[in-house]
Formats: sequence, C-alpha cells, structure tokens
Amino acid sequence: MSFQAYIDNIKTKTGNGPEDFKKLADQKGFSENGKLKPEVKAGTIVSWLKEDFDLGHGHSMAIYALLKGIKP
Repeated sequence: MSFQAYIDNIKTKTGNGPEDFKKLADQKGFSENGKLKPEVKAGTIVSWLKEDFDLGHGHSMAIYALLKGIKP
C-alpha cells in the first residue's frame, strides 16, 4: 500500500487529514508546529492513535512518518 493510500484510508476512517493530525499532535504535546518532538517515540504515537482513533499499526506509522517529516 502506498503512503498516499494509507493517508486516504485514515481520512476516510477518522475524518482527519494530515494537517488535522499535526494539530492534534501539537495539542497532545507530542509535537510543535506539526513537527514531532525528538523525545517522542514511535510507540507513543502508535498507542495514541490506536486508542483514540482505532488505527492499526501500519496506519499509525504513516502518521508517525508524517509528524517526523519523513513523508510530506
């Protein structure tokens, strides 16, 4: 599955797109201005997204990559 397919599926499931997740991560204190803080690990983001949005590991890792700046 392509990165864009993950993002599209996440948007369909949660109603939130990339910019929404950047804002939500900022509100949770995981990021600043949409960029993940260095001390925040992937497991923290995966747990948050599984708990709050019922996302699976792969979809959560796509959001992690987005917050980390690995993917646009």
